[in-house]
Amino acid sequence: MGTAERRGELWVEEPAGRRRLPDPVRTAAVRAVLIVALTLIQAVIAFLCTFADSWLAFPMVLSSVGSTVVATWGVLDVWVTRQVWNQRNGVVSAPNSTARQLRRERRQARRQARAQGRPAPERIRRRGRAGQLTHT
Repeated sequence: MGTAERRGELWVEEPAGRRRLPDPVRTAAVRAVLIVALTLIQAVIAFLCTFADSWLAFPMVLSSVGSTVVATWGVLDVWVTRQVWNQRNGVVSAPNSTARQLRRERRQARRQARAQGRPAPERIRRRGRAGQLTHT
């Protein structure tokens, strides 16, 4: 018996491994999947009509070529929509390990300087008008 059956629950929520796609990207992806599926069905029908020497074979092959172009557009539309969404809404970026390591070293140096009682090396501060540095 699983844990859900023991507790009498029918459904156990588990956290998703990845976040959902944004709505415009998901819409484009669903559209692309439907177009590609119809194109594959059309290609199979064209293949079978060719073997059966049906009069429908030639029109089906021509329309399969057109559908392939449309399916390629649909897949590219998903990619472009995703790129545009990321560019407009931003992506979640995590600092790379090098930047994290440098920050950690700087924090440790500041803590050690504070513990020894001498001030940590300060940055030059901007005062006064923009672009002028003062040493006071």
